[in-house]
Amino acid sequence: GKLMLLKLAGIGKLFGARAVLRNISFEVHPGTVTLLVGANGAGKTTLLKIMAGLARPTVGTVERFCEDGGLGYLGHATFIYPGLTALENLAFWSGMHGKPTDKAALSEALARVELAPFAEERAGTFSRGMAQRLNLARILLQSPQLLLLDEPGTGLDVRSLAILHREIAVARERGAGIVWITHDVAGDAKRADRIIAIENRTIGYCGPASGYEGARTGGAVC
Repeated sequence: GKLMLLKLAGIGKLFGARAVLRNISFEVHPGTVTLLVGANGAGKTTLLKIMAGLARPTVGTVERFCEDGGLGYLGHATFIYPGLTALENLAFWSGMHGKPTDKAALSEALARVELAPFAEERAGTFSRGMAQRLNLARILLQSPQLLLLDEPGTGLDVRSLAILHREIAVARERGAGIVWITHDVAGDAKRADRIIAIENRTIGYCGPASGYEGARTGGAVC
């Protein structure tokens, strides 16, 4: 049995009488990138929230094997306080997670996302790309073992996207398990080890990222 960060077994989710997910099982291992793909409304965000513990499955079990603070979730909301500076935002979040709040650590995180020149500027003045990069720095400060990303590339400029891709690679290199919802399957497949496609509310494909476009067979088991 390989090391595991997360195990989903027989996950199903109902909204009222409507099933949005059914019979979803897979594991997430350290040092891997999994792309979660599917049509709009396929249930990808719901599944990611279940993985993060932000939503409860109707049936099935979720087991997380990372320690407290070991899970980083990047959703659609940026959780940034517009009245606080970039540094103050990071200090607030780091303090919440019991992580270092010394200025050196915070400044280093800002430098990694190329926001060092804007450290003392209020986050409310930031562009979408800058706000997403600050959000990324917030997650990176946690050094999470399990990183769950919900379309983090949406609306990003080229520079911000390059930083995001670099940091995903760095996280994988240090042994994090990453699950990443993307619309750009063709572009991001080369950055992933595995693709899980949600089709008809369940797993339609689960296998190597390189084989995804050719395989397209149903009923895949992870």
